[in-house]
Amino acid sequence: MGLFTHTSIRTSNMDRSIDFYTRFMGLKLLGRHEIPQNNAEIAFLQDSEGKGAKLELTFYRDQKKFIQADYEDRLFDHIALEVDDMEQIISKLRSENVTITDEPFRLRPGGALIAFIEDPDGTLIELIERTEPK
Repeated sequence: MGLFTHTSIRTSNMDRSIDFYTRFMGLKLLGRHEIPQNNAEIAFLQDSEGKGAKLELTFYRDQKKFIQADYEDRLFDHIALEVDDMEQIISKLRSENVTITDEPFRLRPGGALIAFIEDPDGTLIELIERTEPK
């Protein structure tokens, strides 16, 4: 017990979310499956080296409302992904009109560079560029 395997987030549009996470975040689509028991579809994504935990995207076809709560009222905070070149990814995201909620900053001098963005459904994503070797 104790092995962290994946995090699931809901999506309002599976194709759009898969495109976002593969094209911008560099994740690889591992599989996409129908779940007839709850009229849903899931997709699993992971980093290209298969080292990190998986991200599960879940699309519930019967979900009538898909409204992200205001920042202060959210229960789920964020997911975090490592990036190699923060400047390059932020520039690319900005050119594609992706919401950047927090421009790159450091919590302490010499520490990791972090920024926050939102996926197409408003899920908060922390981007981390490490300064020290992994």
